[in-house]
Amino acid sequence: MEAIVKKRIKQVIKGDQDAFGEIVEIYKNSVFQLCFRMLGNRHEAEDAAQEAFIRAYVNIKSFNQDLKFSTWLFRIATNLCIDRMRKKKPDHYLDADVAGTEGLTMYSQIPSNTELPEKELESMELQETVQKEILKLPEKYRSAIVLKYMEDLSLNEISEILDLPVGTVKTRIHRGREALKQQLRYV
Repeated sequence: MEAIVKKRIKQVIKGDQDAFGEIVEIYKNSVFQLCFRMLGNRHEAEDAAQEAFIRAYVNIKSFNQDLKFSTWLFRIATNLCIDRMRKKKPDHYLDADVAGTEGLTMYSQIPSNTELPEKELESMELQETVQKEILKLPEKYRSAIVLKYMEDLSLNEISEILDLPVGTVKTRIHRGREALKQQLRYV
């Protein structure tokens, strides 16, 4: 896969815009998932993912082809998400109560197209709970936790993406995991 991507990068540098479209197709889902897991909002994640690809395209000539393209792209996306988290204060929350109801949250307003079996529902509730708690983590721990456990990246890849020493990455993952455990005890 990486060989195909590097071939497409060379074509992009020579001016072939269609080649970059192929790169986008390869990575669009994983970049969106990364952004969604960091930002917790579908629209924000779509915007961040799109901006990540635009920045990658504009700066493609600065990409060091000795490295993995996915690591470089994930670093761009992660930095964009961190910037968005720093700049934007949320103005609404899905877990906020709906006015005039008892115990209903904005989550209840999201339409469902299918009825889920009980096990899937329990799993989704657990995932929602964990995702909400991850969003409460400080950004330095959140990015390390998302990259490690949700994107399943190695410590070295996370180190490159966050531009931190591996030891610092390990510490942030450990502290983030401990903070998450504490938060989940009270849920």
